[in-house]
Amino acid sequence: QVQVVESGGGLVEPGGSLRPSCAASGDMITRMYSMEWHRQAPGKERELVAVLRDTSRGDETDYADSVKGRFTISRDNAEYAVYLQMNSLKPEDTAVYYCKANLKRFGDPRNEWWGQGTQVTVSS
Repeated sequence: QVQVVESGGGLVEPGGSLRPSCAASGDMITRMYSMEWHRQAPGKERELVAVLRDTSRGDETDYADSVKGRFTISRDNAEYAVYLQMNSLKPEDTAVYYCKANLKRFGDPRNEWWGQGTQVTVSS
């Protein structure tokens, strides 16, 4: 199996910063296509907030309009790992943040693997 683990959430005041991380691990992973951050607040649909794509010409990133200019997804030092740098946090950013790894594992048709999420709470 592939394990995806998020960490680094927590409680922060408005205007503060957090940097949760995500790491995917497992045997026979042959290629990483992309890593994504999603979030889901109570009563709301899960939404994609950031994606990092590993392409032949380098990394490409994209962001939801609601976080553009405040959030940055980037590679961690470890293999198959990314950070989500979150600055200027707002109460409306409060949600469970989930990481999804899009990868190829030898002999496995499944290519999407979700973490269990990490809670981010922005409150005074």
